[in-house]
Amino acid sequence: MASNASEGGSGRLVPWRFLGWGAAAILILTPLVAMQFTSEVNWTLSDFIFAGAMFGIVGGLFELTVRASGNSWYRGGVALALLTSFLLVWINGAVGVIGDEGNPANLMFYVVILMAIAGAIAARFEAPGMARAMTVAAVAEIAIAAVALAAGLGANEPPGMAGVVIIICFFAVLWFLSAFCFRKAAAG
Repeated sequence: MASNASEGGSGRLVPWRFLGWGAAAILILTPLVAMQFTSEVNWTLSDFIFAGAMFGIVGGLFELTVRASGNSWYRGGVALALLTSFLLVWINGAVGVIGDEGNPANLMFYVVILMAIAGAIAARFEAPGMARAMTVAAVAEIAIAAVALAAGLGANEPPGMAGVVIIICFFAVLWFLSAFCFRKAAAG
């Protein structure tokens, strides 16, 4: 029981929980406030529900991780994987990485997330396997960048071909950093 509390277990209220859930609430409410002052922000009820679900899923999964593992490297790996997945879904839903949010090429990013999830499940959420799963996700991101470059996807739309490749490589770096954290967790 004491070790569970020292690892951030269920019986302990720690400041990061308040900060995390508070930040999520603020981020969800920001568009509501902005809608009162500008017509450029136009969220529907379904947008708010989607945002709430996204924050709830990511926050809930991180809560489970904190309860299950006291290893800071493992927690960091999960945090980076969740952040990367969250950003990929959020950006693709809002504006799209390749072209606009309706461009079917953006579906490739959801496949990467599914690969990471499937790899994590196959690894039984153990650090060495998680490191491999996140590495596979990173390599898949790089493959998407190569496909986008070869096919000229997004070349005629903002942010242009160079911008698309840079954004995709940014996500690959996040996946690689997650894999690095899991490798450190496995070694420690």
